[in-house]
Amino acid sequence: MIAEHTAMSPARTPGSILGTRVTRTEDPGLLTGAAIYLDDLHIEGSLHAVFVRSDVAHGTINSIETDEAASMPGVVAVVTFADLGVPAHHGFAPVHDDFKRPPLADGVVRFVGEPIAIVLAETLEAGTDAAQMVWADIAPLTPIIDMEAALEADALPIFPAHGDNQAVRTVGKERSDPTTAERTVRGRYINQRVAVVPIEPDRAAAEIDEQGRVKLWASTQMPHLLHRQLAGALGLEESDVHVVTPQVGGGFGGKAGLMSEHVAICALARQFQRPITWVPPRSDDMKSLLHSRGQVQYAELGCTADGRFTSLRVRLVNDCGAYPNIGAMLPGLTRNMAQGTYAIPELEFDIAVAITNTTPMGAYRGAGRPEATALLERLVDQAALELGIDPIEIRRRNFLADDVFPFQTITGPVYDTGQYTMALDKAAEVAGYEALRAEQATRREQGSEKLLGIGVASYVEVTAGRGGTEFGAVEVHDDGTATMFAGTLSHGQGHQTAYAMLVSDQTGIPVDKITLVDGDTDRVRTGGGTGGSRSLQLGGSAVHGATEVMVVKAKELAAKLLEADVTDIVVDTASGTIGVAGVPAQALSWGELAQRATAIGEQVDGEFDFVQEGGTFPFGTHIAVVEVDAGTGKVELLRHIAVDDCGIVLNPLIVEGQQHGGIAAGVGQALYEEVRFDEDGNPVTSNLADYAIPSAAELPFFEVISTETPTPMNPLGAKGIGEAATIGSTPAVQNAVIDALAHLGVRHIDLPCTPERVWQTMQQAAAGTLPDPWREPPEIFARNRAEVDEPQDTADAPVI
Repeated sequence: MIAEHTAMSPARTPGSILGTRVTRTEDPGLLTGAAIYLDDLHIEGSLHAVFVRSDVAHGTINSIETDEAASMPGVVAVVTFADLGVPAHHGFAPVHDDFKRPPLADGVVRFVGEPIAIVLAETLEAGTDAAQMVWADIAPLTPIIDMEAALEADALPIFPAHGDNQAVRTVGKERSDPTTAERTVRGRYINQRVAVVPIEPDRAAAEIDEQGRVKLWASTQMPHLLHRQLAGALGLEESDVHVVTPQVGGGFGGKAGLMSEHVAICALARQFQRPITWVPPRSDDMKSLLHSRGQVQYAELGCTADGRFTSLRVRLVNDCGAYPNIGAMLPGLTRNMAQGTYAIPELEFDIAVAITNTTPMGAYRGAGRPEATALLERLVDQAALELGIDPIEIRRRNFLADDVFPFQTITGPVYDTGQYTMALDKAAEVAGYEALRAEQATRREQGSEKLLGIGVASYVEVTAGRGGTEFGAVEVHDDGTATMFAGTLSHGQGHQTAYAMLVSDQTGIPVDKITLVDGDTDRVRTGGGTGGSRSLQLGGSAVHGATEVMVVKAKELAAKLLEADVTDIVVDTASGTIGVAGVPAQALSWGELAQRATAIGEQVDGEFDFVQEGGTFPFGTHIAVVEVDAGTGKVELLRHIAVDDCGIVLNPLIVEGQQHGGIAAGVGQALYEEVRFDEDGNPVTSNLADYAIPSAAELPFFEVISTETPTPMNPLGAKGIGEAATIGSTPAVQNAVIDALAHLGVRHIDLPCTPERVWQTMQQAAAGTLPDPWREPPEIFARNRAEVDEPQDTADAPVI
């Protein structure tokens, strides 16, 4: 299969730059401080916006007292919803008109951290001091923090007009009952709420430009989408809005689409005719930037006695927070990917999405796909324990075979290509799996206090969603340099280097002479931005196509200038020249061609809109090796082996960087990270002292490998890599922790596997009081089935 697909990718011949370890050319500017982030803009005459946020999770606003703050030195105004003049509107992903969100609270607050007023001041310090003097008289309403409690029949609706707290429901077509199988494995798994925690908190600045347009600088992943949504929220034509994105210090899904703060500061810039800058502290970001994950998964796997899977049934509760947005839609991706890497004949999947008085939910690295892999790989490992089958062997018995692709899954997606056993075998080989099992057995026999655990997780995910389109353009300049334009947005992924390699491969122009322009809706015609690991396969293919168009034009220009037939014109990529075949002395450098083209009123350029008809499906296997201290429950990750297949690898250095970052994120969820609220809805993890993210000190050096199974979906043969390692790592580490305690009778530990939780589980095992990993799902699922006449056979639009 690899040989069959390789021919569709750009040639990786001897001497080609493709597939080589090219150092990132964007890094010097980032490392030396030359790159400009939003806080570096220092817009002349700018007012500073400080958002005053609710400290009540649910309540009716009687009044907001602003007089004292407004009279403080340096304060220009204190603005509430009534002053702003912008109605409630949809955010990133419209769910229902009942859930439109006002940019400032309008009569009701629904979560701690919801903005209720804005202080505008001449300095950030003055605004921060004044914000402390704004206070609201809020009559408390009973907050609902627990997602399952929100869905109870007698729960008071957070949006009374909607009638209940179910934002979205999906009732899957009934197929078969796993309990009729020879063996049934059941588990109730919690995929905890996590914060995105980009190194640069979300922020923005706005002004009215010389043409009277709203100009927004935003730390966003998707400037063109933000451009459209902002115009709609403000009631403006798109031509009256300009969005620019400076350097972005991390996005990971949390900075996708329109935020309430974007709308508010743009409205204030129009109202006060002065620039407005918003730079929040970390604690605000932790409370207000969209959280993610947040699922309770009821999963049942039917098996034969020898471990063959016969059916899967999942009933999923998802928390979408106080304002249903993209977070309410992500369980659909969990459902789409529920079949995973396995030949499961029957699958049934129901979803109930709950509104709660907590920070709204959104996307985070993987966005619905990590949750699918976590529930399935947790269930598969539990089946291996209960059936007495090795975790690797049970996966081998149930993998989809190499010859079934393209493969139509039960829930809808069509997997393009895959070689799941290859990735599993490679991971086991690199890990030294049999030797690890032998060491584990020896430690157990000797009664070691250091319990060894080996965790396996195999995954398949989807990148570039259902496909899509992306724009690319290339221009060659008189000095021999080139500029690329792309509708994606680079915020750490290495686009400048990766895309330049594609241009260099066709032209011979050195990579360090090729720069990227993105993140400016005036300079880049269209764009889908960066999310869902779409960039190389869509944006890279667009730049690749634009370069092809440019080279065709360049050959025609060279033929005219050199008075030759265009069929005789060739590009010598080794020397970076273009000329008549066999006459290298007369060849033109790219700079000379551009100069002579300019003299006759021409440009050496090209643009291209690439369309991909469907998503691609990266896959892999991760193996984690942990040591659990039997006395304290502390978990140490000793090794992590990641075999990830993202199709053809353009630059191994960039792919490895994405793997390392993805694993770190996944390990964080497995062992450390959890957003928590008290019973009144107060966040108790709203800073980096209380919310634990791992540093390099907690992590080993990762062992990362790439296999290459090309996709036919794009000319590069590439699939996404930005989220894959996060998807594979979390369940591998969780399974490793449980495996370390399996001989004690432990079958499950919820995420995150903190020392306290692991220690308590060991105490329960010693006392014979381990809880059953299963309990019956809430009755919302029975109610939904009773109310829906036609269950869904695939994960199409959810029922609202």
